[in-house]
Amino acid sequence: MFTITKEVYFCYGHRLMNHPGKCRNLHGHSVKAAISIERQTLNVQGMVCDFADIKECVEAYIDQHLDHNFLLHKDDPLIPALRENNERFWALDEHPTAEVLSKMIFRHLKETGFNVSQVVLWETASAYACYREG
Repeated sequence: MFTITKEVYFCYGHRLMNHPGKCRNLHGHSVKAAISIERQTLNVQGMVCDFADIKECVEAYIDQHLDHNFLLHKDDPLIPALRENNERFWALDEHPTAEVLSKMIFRHLKETGFNVSQVVLWETASAYACYREG
């Protein structure tokens, strides 16, 4: 099995409404996502796939939905105030944790045809969440 990994970087804001600690407050993260793609055999160019193809796919998704966006649970009471002030946000069905974001990126890549094996999202320099299926 061959595996390649492409790293991308982005920033987002969020809060975790039900968190007992300081993460219940508004705050932001500068994160790194490491996307791993795998194949049993290499393509005719001797690659799993082109790193540029991964970058193009994942960065388009991140730019549209995650980067410099405020991610909230759909029941967050801040949503009306953000709407009133024309602030950018995305209301999610799940709480906007690193685990959930890594799953969202994974599923987007899978839906677009990549044989993604895992997505690791580094929320800080010393803490990350990983999503893989199976």
